[in-house]
Amino acid sequence: MEAFFRTHAYLVEHLHAPVRRALMDEIDWTKRLIGIKGSRGVGKTSFLLMYAKENFDVEERKCLYINMNSFYFQGKSISEFAAEFYHCGGKVLLIDQVFKEPNWSAELRRCYDTLPGLRIVFTGSSVMRLKEENPELNGIVQSYNLRGFSFREYLNLKTGLRLKAHALDDILNHHEQIAAEICRQVNPLDHFQSYIHHGYYPFFLEQRNFSENLVKTMNMMIEVDILLIKQIELKYLSKIKKLLYLLAIDRTQAPNISQLALDIQTSRATVTNYIKYLADARLVNILYRLGESSPKKAARVMMHNPNLMYAMLPHQVNQQEAIEHFFQNALWGRHVVNVGDRSCNFVVDGKHRFRIMTEAPKRQLSGIYYAMDGIRRGDERQIPLWLFGFLY
Repeated sequence: MEAFFRTHAYLVEHLHAPVRRALMDEIDWTKRLIGIKGSRGVGKTSFLLMYAKENFDVEERKCLYINMNSFYFQGKSISEFAAEFYHCGGKVLLIDQVFKEPNWSAELRRCYDTLPGLRIVFTGSSVMRLKEENPELNGIVQSYNLRGFSFREYLNLKTGLRLKAHALDDILNHHEQIAAEICRQVNPLDHFQSYIHHGYYPFFLEQRNFSENLVKTMNMMIEVDILLIKQIELKYLSKIKKLLYLLAIDRTQAPNISQLALDIQTSRATVTNYIKYLADARLVNILYRLGESSPKKAARVMMHNPNLMYAMLPHQVNQQEAIEHFFQNALWGRHVVNVGDRSCNFVVDGKHRFRIMTEAPKRQLSGIYYAMDGIRRGDERQIPLWLFGFLY
């Protein structure tokens, strides 16, 4: 136990988290069991440590961070360790990578039932389905998703500003005033292209080649988050990686499941499952036509964010594709994004129709919002594209 407290103190003391994540203020921290999911690389570990740093004095030993990668947990269960911590006066246990414990959900349930004064916050892969696949946690776990940096968070990091988030309706109705206020403090266009290329994942701050690091992270998403958690045999790894590549190079059309099945030499049903796993891992997003959803055929499969496109296909990304990926990623998670018809690229929440454009339209269509790349401020239904990066 003493060694874990020393590690916790060291990590908190040396934490480098220059941006306070918006999710920190959205979580109900009074709940006894909180799960924080997110794709690899979005900063889940830093998020836990930031919570500890903001709320607990390390000298009081009321809060403790542990990582299930530790070999110590090959001989000690989560519930046994939690009980020892609790009886030493512990109040909050932060468990990183909980899925590395084979019986993690049953262990968390045991902690919940036997340690009434202990709060547990744990992180897990976005591939995990906390409630659907773990019925013992139904009704007791509060689940949240930690995303990569929004453009707003990236801009705050780069400038030292404290620009606030805005709801979609606020942006649609008041974008001229909002953009004017932001542009008085910074020119967002000075940073927007860099964000599209490398700003979504916090590890761009590290002194390493970002694209190489992201490719390595993407491989880990498939090899660990998909194969390990979904219990897929290693021999199928190459098929999933090839499928992701094929989806990336043909990202403007509805996926041809039959052709993809031939290309990776498997069944149509398996291709459909693999695409779903890639979406769970936050490598792709599956978009449907308005009024449709799974198990209907996907209308489009897009990379989860434009950073992934540049890492996979650095010389094959055009600006129109990049900004469409930015837009759907910015709206993803809190809004329903459907593929549009001939008049628009996307329909949001079943009612807002958007065209994503690099140049001003020669004539504006009625009922369409135009998300415009390359402009600082908009006018009426022409809205600066970068402003949609302020939704969280």
